[in-house]
Amino acid sequence: MKRLTGWLTRPFNNLRLREKLFVMFLLGAIIPLLFFVSYSYQTVKSELSDQMYTNSMSSVAQINSNLENKLDTYTKLSATLYLNSTLRAYLTTNYSIDPSMYVDAYQYINSTFTNMLTTNPDIKSISVYINNDSLPTDDIFIKRMDDAFRKSDVYLSLLNTYGNVRFVSTPPVVDQPSMFTLARMLNIGKLDTVYGILTINILESDIYRLMEKESSDKTVLIVNERGIIMSTKDKSMLNRPLQQYITTDFLDSEEGRFDSTFNGEKMLVVYNTTKFGWKSVSLVPYSSFLSKANNTAKRILVYALISFGLMALLIYVTARLFTKRVEYLVGIIRRIEKEEFDFVDIRPLGRDEIGQLGNVLRKMSQRLSTLISDVYKKEIDKREAEMNVLQAQINPHFLYNTLASISSLAIRNSDPRMNKMVTDLAKFYRISLNKGKSRLSIHEEIQLTRYYVAIQQVRFGDLIRVQYQIDESVLPSSIVKLTLQPFVENAMNHAIWDDQLGITIVIKAYREGPDILLKIIDDGMGMRMSGKSPHELPEGGDTLSGYGIRNVDNRIKLLYGESYGVSIYSRLGIGTTVTIRIPGR
Repeated sequence: MKRLTGWLTRPFNNLRLREKLFVMFLLGAIIPLLFFVSYSYQTVKSELSDQMYTNSMSSVAQINSNLENKLDTYTKLSATLYLNSTLRAYLTTNYSIDPSMYVDAYQYINSTFTNMLTTNPDIKSISVYINNDSLPTDDIFIKRMDDAFRKSDVYLSLLNTYGNVRFVSTPPVVDQPSMFTLARMLNIGKLDTVYGILTINILESDIYRLMEKESSDKTVLIVNERGIIMSTKDKSMLNRPLQQYITTDFLDSEEGRFDSTFNGEKMLVVYNTTKFGWKSVSLVPYSSFLSKANNTAKRILVYALISFGLMALLIYVTARLFTKRVEYLVGIIRRIEKEEFDFVDIRPLGRDEIGQLGNVLRKMSQRLSTLISDVYKKEIDKREAEMNVLQAQINPHFLYNTLASISSLAIRNSDPRMNKMVTDLAKFYRISLNKGKSRLSIHEEIQLTRYYVAIQQVRFGDLIRVQYQIDESVLPSSIVKLTLQPFVENAMNHAIWDDQLGITIVIKAYREGPDILLKIIDDGMGMRMSGKSPHELPEGGDTLSGYGIRNVDNRIKLLYGESYGVSIYSRLGIGTTVTIRIPGR
């Protein structure tokens, strides 16, 4: 997770401060602005949708009420024929005995049905399908209940209805107005004794008038209990399933609302159910009642963009003014880093935090310049002077010439010991002087120590025994010149306590982690360390050799840092161990 966070924030961290401020201020301005615009639009949209739902629900409820009254009227008309005992008698009489009797029947049927059609202009036709083969049919009012009719939707819809009314969609007929059919089973006494099927074809336009005023800015549909469209403004949709246009299935619920798409446009669909099972469905385009909200949202967005542009300009100017002073201070700090104090002249930057930082930086640069001049440079000059004095104490050319003369004199007098001693001394100084350089490789430092030991063995003979345990991997590493020799010299001059046994010195060099350790271990008389840390140096350390033991420690710390240097551990009568720690690079 931390790696992923770092990967995401790395590009932002690499931006300049001005760009970071601009981005953050910009996000801080645009996010609330976008939230405000979105919240305002969604709130208005929700309120308008709820208001439109309330209005549409009231509208469909009114349409349902009118539709129920209209269908009740048709039901009552059918009831007058259903309960007409004279009509029943004419339709059930056996006319095979006296065929002339059916004339009276038709006179009554024609008179009754014609009067009903005249008083109800919305009724297109009335017919009765009979199964009385003795009564001739005129195929207008009286029709035969043949096999074709028994397979029709009208007949099938009346199965198990026991005289109840059914409204059935009527297939469209070319050059005929749209209609739907009221169907009712006619029976005598017993519900299962059917003597005819009454059908009343009603003009769809009579139903459409109930919702015509509501169809100006929305689509209103009337569907039956099976979801077949019975009436609407677009007549091409009649007698088709509503799911052909709206995929949401809502026929099982009484009333409600949902969002859908109709003719490629998002709609608010509101519906309610009549007692006959028919539903009034209102499809309201969102664009019709959200147009004002959309226009308002567009105006708000335009104002927001203008405000956003002004904010971006102000934020950019503010960020530039802020970061310009910061960049100026960064330039001053870089000059201070380069010790160009003569060019550091910080102008007033105001009284805010940046101005205060500039004032503090001005005082700090002046103080730092004084410290470098008074302490650092003086200390460097002092150390350089000391090194120059030490170097100046020996004139290399004079020394080499003198040693060469002594060596020639020793050879002339047949004194090989003196010749070897002088030769080793010359090699010792040749390495130690090192053309004025302050550092040698560990290999050269050990060689220098070997020459020094060889010179001293001429003096002490077998009393001096030196062993070397050197890890060859450390030989190329560099070390301060004359690091080992002062401690070897100190052991020879001060640690021998028995003139018969002498002293054994072990010189080690090896790696320990990232560092290199050099140790000079002797089995001499040792010294008291009570009250002293193992890292403390003994008193008089500066006078024990030419450079001095303390001088070695100071030079190592000066070159490598305070975590490096010399530590001594000694026990009286046992011996002394000197540890020198330097970096392993």
